[in-house]
Amino acid sequence: MQWLNLEDNVNLLSLIGAILIILITLVIVGRMFKQMKEKKGESELSEHSWDGIGEYKNAVPTGWAVVFFLTIVWVIWYFLWGYPLNSFSSIGQYNEEVATHNTKFEEKFKNLSPEDKIAMGQNIFLVQCSACHGITGDGINGKAQNLNIWGSEEGIINVIKHGSKGMNFPGGEMLGAADLGVAEEDIPAIAAYVAKDLSAIKKTANENLVAKGKEAYATCAACHGEDGKGQDGIFPDLTKYGSAAFVVDVLHSGKAGFIGTMPSFPTLNDIQKEAVGEYVISLSRGE
Repeated sequence: MQWLNLEDNVNLLSLIGAILIILITLVIVGRMFKQMKEKKGESELSEHSWDGIGEYKNAVPTGWAVVFFLTIVWVIWYFLWGYPLNSFSSIGQYNEEVATHNTKFEEKFKNLSPEDKIAMGQNIFLVQCSACHGITGDGINGKAQNLNIWGSEEGIINVIKHGSKGMNFPGGEMLGAADLGVAEEDIPAIAAYVAKDLSAIKKTANENLVAKGKEAYATCAACHGEDGKGQDGIFPDLTKYGSAAFVVDVLHSGKAGFIGTMPSFPTLNDIQKEAVGEYVISLSRGE
């Protein structure tokens, strides 16, 4: 029998051990049954009995008593000094662990090169954002914002024409050019001025329209302010437009889109949001 090779010392010792365990078990069990049949109780019976069955007055074993009192002491220490009820919560512990992890993460990735930051942003974008905006960021035929033009002069023209909704600013939503009384010929001029002089883009394809756009911008200044900074957060800050900072603001606050509400992504830390911002801006630059 190959499975019971007694020439192997391990098999032989295992077999001997198994036989000894069985014999010892049989002896102990036999003695216990014998005692149960023959041994008479020597302790004093208590006053009550049931159907002829009495109960001995046995003292609690010393070891049990010691462990019982030690358990009481331990419970008092645990709830009053070790882990007080009012100073611990699983949510608090989770937040501390997340903060510790984020600190390590930020320390590791705080000096990323621009290329590495864009690569990180692309990875996050493909996981978190592409379901709505598409793998290429084109917005999937208008279902979400087209990020290939967002953050560019073309994106500014699109916003002026159609307005902007769902940004959750206290000042409300931006109406389109027709509702604001902005002439069609002034739209590219305003876009040129905002792109060149106010936004983070700092360039325009229509230099000759910048001066005209500055005059026409008066309609926009009523909300965004002459400096374009949005009057301390009441309206969008145009000086951030075309930069990762604007994207980060959107990721912080969320946005009501065409097919639903974009969440604020609380699970992303600041470095990850900045990386997404850099990647989104790179799309409008064609990188």
